[in-house]
Amino acid sequence: MEESTVRDVDTGSEGGGEDALVGNVNKLMVSPPGYSGAPRRGHLVFDACFESGNLGRVDYISEFEFDLFIRPDTCNPRFRVWFNFTVENVRETQRVIFNVVNFSKTKSLYRDGMSPVVKSTSRPKWQRLPAKNVYYYRCPDHRRNYVMSFAFCFDREDDVYQFAYCYPYTYSRLQHYLASLERRNLPYLQREQLGLSVQQRRLDLLTITNSDHHQSPEKEKKLVFLTARVHPGESPASFICQGVIDFLVSQHPVAQILRDHVIFKIVPMLNPDGVYLGNYRCSLMGFDLNRHWQDPSPWAHPTLHAVKQLIVQMSQDPRVSLEFYIDVHAHSTMLNGFMYGNVFEDEERVQRQAVFPRLLCQNAPDFSFSNTSFNRDVVKAGTGRRFLGGLLDDTSYCYTLEVSFYSYMTAGSTAPVPYTEETYMKLGRNVARTFLDYYKLNNLIKDNRPTHIQSSEVKSHTGGGNGKGNGVGRDAADREREKSQGVRH
Repeated sequence: MEESTVRDVDTGSEGGGEDALVGNVNKLMVSPPGYSGAPRRGHLVFDACFESGNLGRVDYISEFEFDLFIRPDTCNPRFRVWFNFTVENVRETQRVIFNVVNFSKTKSLYRDGMSPVVKSTSRPKWQRLPAKNVYYYRCPDHRRNYVMSFAFCFDREDDVYQFAYCYPYTYSRLQHYLASLERRNLPYLQREQLGLSVQQRRLDLLTITNSDHHQSPEKEKKLVFLTARVHPGESPASFICQGVIDFLVSQHPVAQILRDHVIFKIVPMLNPDGVYLGNYRCSLMGFDLNRHWQDPSPWAHPTLHAVKQLIVQMSQDPRVSLEFYIDVHAHSTMLNGFMYGNVFEDEERVQRQAVFPRLLCQNAPDFSFSNTSFNRDVVKAGTGRRFLGGLLDDTSYCYTLEVSFYSYMTAGSTAPVPYTEETYMKLGRNVARTFLDYYKLNNLIKDNRPTHIQSSEVKSHTGGGNGKGNGVGRDAADREREKSQGVRH
C-alpha cells in the first residue's frame, strides 16, 4: 500500500501534556499519496486529542476509503475497542468508507447489527448509523483480524463530524452534573471527595438519604453502595448511574420513602483517568482495576484503594447494615440489562440473592432474568462483586449490573430496540425504584399518589435527558398482556 501524505495541522495550541501522552492523532490531515499542493476541501482532517478521544493512526487507501487504527489503552497494548474521533474539512456529498482494522476482541455486537454513533456541529444529538451501512468481517488484508467498516456520506461542509463506539460520557460531563446537583442545596444529598486518581482527578462519593429525624431512632437504616465506570470505555454505566441519582434526589413519592429508609452511597466514576484518556478497560498505568480488589495499591490503584477502605470500614461498623453492593458495567456481546451474582452453598441464600433481579424484571422491560447468572469463575476473583461477596456477611448481596452496548429485546418485540442515552437512564431509574419493592415499603405510599415514574419528574437538571420518556416500568396492562402471551424474562 502506498504511503499517504499525513500532516499535522497547526491549531495554534502547543503540544505536550496529557494529550501527547496518550498518542492520539492531533488534527491530522490525510492527503492522497504524493500530494504536496495546498490542502483541498475533501482532504479529511482527523482529531482525537480531546477528553475520552481515541484514534491512533489513519491510512489513506483511496479517495473513498481510509483504514483507522484504535490507540491501545495506555500502558496496555491488549485492549483496543473504544474509539472516539472527529472529522472535518469535508466536501458536501463526499462518500467514504472507514475501516476500523485493529479491534482486540473478535466477538462483538457489530455481528448483531450494532453500529457506531455519530453527531455533527449542526446536529448535536448522538444517533446510531443505519445498521445496513456497517459491516463486520474477518479481513485477509489485516492478518485475518476482524474489521468493522462503515459507509458514510458527509452532507454539510462547515460541520465537524464526531464518531464514537458508544455515547460518550466524559469526566467533565460528570463534574458539571455533580456541580449542578450541589447548587440545588438538597438537604438529603452530600457530595465529598473520597480521594484523587493518579493524575489528580476527583474520586467523588455521593450520599443520598433523609436525615434521621424523619424516622424513629431505633430503626436501623439499610445501606446500598453503587459504583460505576471501573472500565472507562463502558459509558452506558454512567447513564444508568445518572438515572439512579436523578431518581433518588427527585420529589417522586417512591424516592422520598427510599430516602427515609435507605442510605445510598454512590461512586459514579471509579476510573476517572481511564475515562479522560479514552481507554476501554484500563487505568492510566494499564491496570484493569476490576481485577485488583483483593489487594489494591494506594499509589497504583488509589481510587480502588479508597473505595475498598470505605466499604471495609462500613462493613465493620455495627450501626451500618451494608446490604447491597452493585457495580455497573456495559457488555460488548450480549443484549438487554442483566446481572451477575455469586454462587453460594446455602440454597436459601441462593434463593434470596435471586429476589432483587426478579423484582427488577417486573419494573424494567429491558432487564433479562434469563441472562442473569451466578458464577465463581477463577478469572473473576479480583472483581468487586466476588471480593466483596466474600468479605460481607450473608445478609449482603453483591452484583454486577451489566447493560448491552447496543440494544434490548422486550416482551413481544420481534427486533432488538437500540438503547439511547435516555433509555439507559430509564434503566437506572428502574433499578432505584426496585429497592422499594425489595424492602416491601409499598404500604408507605399514599394511595392517591402515582407510583409509576415519569421521566419528566426526575429529569436531569443538566439537559442530560430529553425528559420526553414515557412512564418507566410496566403497568398492570403490560403485565396482563405478557401473562396472556406466556412471556418469560
